[in-house]
Amino acid sequence: MDSLLTPRFPDAVAVGAVAAGAVVAFTALPAAASPAEPPAPESVTFDLPDPTGPYDVGTAELRLVDEDRTTPWTDDVRELAVSVWYPARHGPGDEPAPYADQRVGDLFTEYQVGQRFEGVDWESAAGSAVPGARVDRRAGRLPVLLYSPGAAVPRVFGTSMAQDLASHGYAVVAVDHTGEAPVRFPDGRFDDGDRHWADEPNLITGFTKARVPDTRFVLDSVEAATRKGWTDADGRRLPGGLAKALDPSTVGMFGMSLGGATTVHGMGADERIDAGIDMDGSVDYTSDPEFAELFPTADEGLDRPFMFMGGSRVQDGELLPNTHHTFEDWGRLWDNSTGWKRDVGFAEARHYSFTDFQVIMPQIADGLGLSEEQVQGTIGTADDPLRLEASQRAYVRAFFDHHLRGEPRPILDADSPEHPDARLVD
Repeated sequence: MDSLLTPRFPDAVAVGAVAAGAVVAFTALPAAASPAEPPAPESVTFDLPDPTGPYDVGTAELRLVDEDRTTPWTDDVRELAVSVWYPARHGPGDEPAPYADQRVGDLFTEYQVGQRFEGVDWESAAGSAVPGARVDRRAGRLPVLLYSPGAAVPRVFGTSMAQDLASHGYAVVAVDHTGEAPVRFPDGRFDDGDRHWADEPNLITGFTKARVPDTRFVLDSVEAATRKGWTDADGRRLPGGLAKALDPSTVGMFGMSLGGATTVHGMGADERIDAGIDMDGSVDYTSDPEFAELFPTADEGLDRPFMFMGGSRVQDGELLPNTHHTFEDWGRLWDNSTGWKRDVGFAEARHYSFTDFQVIMPQIADGLGLSEEQVQGTIGTADDPLRLEASQRAYVRAFFDHHLRGEPRPILDADSPEHPDARLVD
């Protein structure tokens, strides 16, 4: 069942609901404006909300190569494009990095919608992060947060959350899982992510088999980057002061959709990940017996803190929440885990609310001729999309503040009147 911003997976995968399907959005919608409607203007732009923390934000792109592995479906050596966001000091005349390579945005929406979001200027929509800015030493040692995007989703669509966390003193490391989605490498090379995997019979297993080792390799690379003389595969060094500021002994991870599953199974495979957040992603959606054998986390449980963040889906005309009560695999992980746990429900959210599309879609809808139905099918029905985005930021930050820094955060213990879009699920 294809729908707006939904990966076009084989029928065996594209069924079910958000948390039960991990990588699938669920409201069947028209792909885009009909040909009879006026053409889109030449340029449609958008802005991300500013970070809320006390620090400016810097960013860097790196290329990491794991010589011991190959990329599934192509057999090329496993290389990963990685972005790092961190607290920084901006100088006079500093310009923020473009939001995304134009080809990445165009091809992603073409793959997901069936045609490009013609007219959206992905590059001029600058974020708040300055490339190569020197680290702000006032932030002290920086806990490391790994970010894994949804299946076939470029890492750039987690920029808003990453920049906000960096402004509060975290180093956020986001990875593109090469072979799934369009990727621009730091040297300008471009991989169009042309769906080599389209005929993969056990797609979720194949993705996860690549993703969990990716996670461990990126964490290995973060540890190595703190040592004197480290460079990436192309000889790039980290921006000034960042290597000394990174604290790879304090690690969290979060992800959307299959990135949330990658977080859970990454925690199961690597005890260096101290705490994790699964944002609207199944942890065990497949009938493939190999998956259960390789990734038994739902049955074994976790002994470290984790949090679900779920939206809702429309199924058979009914609006249903995504919680550990409504999805069997979430429930198994919940029941089998011995560590701290929370489930935060956003009833008005939909699957792509847990990406930058939560703030992008309302801004580009008119320019693209998208209907209210299309927008709501992608990001839900919250009467204030920015308020819902702000609440997501608050809960993610509170979770990591509490578990990586030991700071009390009351919104994790009871519903907050400041965040009416969120409810704790007992």
